Amino acid sequence: MRALSRAYSALAAVLAAALITLPAAHATSPQAAQAGCAVPATHQIAEVQGTGDTSPLAGQTVRVEGIVTSDLQGAGQLRGFFLQDPTPDADPATSDGLFAFAGTALADVAVGDRVLVSGKAVEFNGWTELSPVSAVDRCGTGTVKAVPYTLPRPAGSTFEPLESMLVTFRQSLTVSEHYNLGRYGEVTVSSGGRLYQPTDRPGADAARNARRTLLLDDGSTVQNPPVIPYTDPRVVRVGDSASGVTGVIGYGFGQYRLHPTKPISFVRTNPRPSRPRPVGGNVKIASLNTLNWFTTLGSRGASDAAERDRQLAKLVATLKALDADAVGLMEVENNGQTALDALVAALNAEVGAGTYAALAHPAPGTDAIQVGVIYKPAALRPVGDPQTSASPVFRRRPLIQTFARARGGSTPFTLLVNHYKSKGCDGATGTDTDQGDGQGCFNAERVRQAQATLGLISDLALRNPVVLGDLNAYGEEDPLDTLRAGGLTSATKRFVPASQRYSYVFNGLSGELDHALVGRGLLQRLTGATIWHTNADEARILDYNTENNPPALYEPGPFRASDHDPVLLGLELPAGRR
Repeated sequence: MRALSRAYSALAAVLAAALITLPAAHATSPQAAQAGCAVPATHQIAEVQGTGDTSPLAGQTVRVEGIVTSDLQGAGQLRGFFLQDPTPDADPATSDGLFAFAGTALADVAVGDRVLVSGKAVEFNGWTELSPVSAVDRCGTGTVKAVPYTLPRPAGSTFEPLESMLVTFRQSLTVSEHYNLGRYGEVTVSSGGRLYQPTDRPGADAARNARRTLLLDDGSTVQNPPVIPYTDPRVVRVGDSASGVTGVIGYGFGQYRLHPTKPISFVRTNPRPSRPRPVGGNVKIASLNTLNWFTTLGSRGASDAAERDRQLAKLVATLKALDADAVGLMEVENNGQTALDALVAALNAEVGAGTYAALAHPAPGTDAIQVGVIYKPAALRPVGDPQTSASPVFRRRPLIQTFARARGGSTPFTLLVNHYKSKGCDGATGTDTDQGDGQGCFNAERVRQAQATLGLISDLALRNPVVLGDLNAYGEEDPLDTLRAGGLTSATKRFVPASQRYSYVFNGLSGELDHALVGRGLLQRLTGATIWHTNADEARILDYNTENNPPALYEPGPFRASDHDPVLLGLELPAGRR
């Protein structure tokens, strides 16, 4: 979308060069400046803005007076500046700020200048501005106080009455999204802490979430800027916070956005957890979505050998720190044992030869990715052969394996590793289309997959089931309700505080997509569970990719090894069988 913005800027620059006759206004002699300042404003800024979303004077040439509050005319910036009336009207519905688009005929202004500006009032994709500017006269200096504002916005309101004004948020605001930090220099913050998916937990409300948010924009139209904000001295994490955020309210791509006018210092209120929380027990089980661990280069995962090695280092660091006795893996390349064996070999090179072994999936299906299981032979022994399901309801077939403790026998447990259908809508028909209930597309299919999972437990008489994996369903959605109604209990819901119970961040909303549920026979054996927040809170510019990721930011540790957080639980399994 920023590409369109640059295209518009280029076109506008051509028009501006043809229409703007500003040499005298932009590099004025004292005499010309005095003459220009003698030409009074024709309208107040509030009259240009009007009381609605669009200017009542659109299409007309106007002259307004104001104080420059932000100058974003630099290379790759918005090619304009913001000005604000120091003597606003008394109507709270009208904004007293305005954006002046100068194009390539840069105006010689600075923050604090009192200026008289002539130009055509227009609506550019929902943003009231002067474009093109035909005259800018500097007529002294002045000050404008930032308007204090507190989130959440009142119900039914927008930032329209503050459009292009200087605003300050004195409250603490929490980072809720940074997906476009590296690409566009954008960060979304919110009042009242982190935002949660409405279908993940009671009390989360979509409308209130929207009213709590504010998009911070670096004022640049450059994609993948060479200098990325909020990365020094450390890259900002979701959950970090800042107070006193101040800037001018702009608009673009359907969103109001704040262009900061002073540096923002984020406090690490969500510090990196160096290790997962202890879960107790004598058997530890983990789940990890590997974010397309492929040994075939140039497909879904790494583009080249360098990226593959970077990805592998991060995955190994994650698995080494989890130190689980069995791990269910998702998004492993479906190329036989090649990708899985490569991961095990690299892990064993770190933790000791033979520490981990991989199960062979008996029939992974035809999808490009498969689920897998690795385990410690010194801690666990497989009971029987791996199993799966041939049901077409599973696009990615589950992997089922019963284990017992390796020494002295023990109460057995059975892993059912799953990766349910995603929420994407490609190919969705009938009841699998988005039903508008917040659960996305293919919810009906995920329910059928949950029912089939319960059917496997029953039909195969699986003892002490542990259902884990990326189920692509949040905590209060139908597939999880189905599994719970079938006698399974969420380990994370039992042990992880609600504020920490998330494994994924999408569109600024945190929620739990990765689950671990146990059967009734294991409830008394369950000693703990945790979600290790190494990935979801981390910016994607820290992942293994080399395209557009600053080289200095890469680290071979566990952080941003994937886009999903790993889950870990503990079981206390006594010797002997029941």
